[in-house]
Amino acid sequence: MKGMIFLYILGINGSPNENGETYYLLNEVLRQCEGCETEIINIGKCLATAKNPFCINCSVPCNKSCYKGTDLEAAYNKMANADAVVFGSPVYFGSMSAQLKAFFDKGRALRGEKVFIGKPCGFVVCGASMFGGQESAIAAMHASTLVYGMTILGPGSNEFDAAHLGVCAVKPAKDDNWANKRCASLAKRILREINK
Repeated sequence: MKGMIFLYILGINGSPNENGETYYLLNEVLRQCEGCETEIINIGKCLATAKNPFCINCSVPCNKSCYKGTDLEAAYNKMANADAVVFGSPVYFGSMSAQLKAFFDKGRALRGEKVFIGKPCGFVVCGASMFGGQESAIAAMHASTLVYGMTILGPGSNEFDAAHLGVCAVKPAKDDNWANKRCASLAKRILREINK
């Protein structure tokens, strides 16, 4: 339709398991973002196309030479064009996955270009047990997005409650009713933010 604006929300799957618990949670948030175009990118696949899968600080400032023309560059471009981003990770040793950390690290040039300042973002994580490091993993993700200058959205909404740091699930996520309610609440919060 002419004149219609479509909002684009990107899910960043930091799990090495492309269709696992993290994907499930990301999909739960994005499917409830009615009227928006959504997409989930698996970062492990994108990193595999870069010259190095992690940042080795090969140039200062970063000249993007290790990922120009790769799927990783395409992922950063999609993130730059998204109206909001939802980051997801399994909990590994109380933090985010190595794949997601490498994704943040390799984006140094984009941080310097101030590409992501003010971009709204939310978070989903899944751990194998209750109190299994979910909040510390989200806090690590918060730190990385704050360094990028992004605007953090919690999963709180007027329809649910004020919430906490992000969507924290216990494996299997599909059976975690509390986490599923939080996914719905995060979707509402994202929609409210990008429709201001």
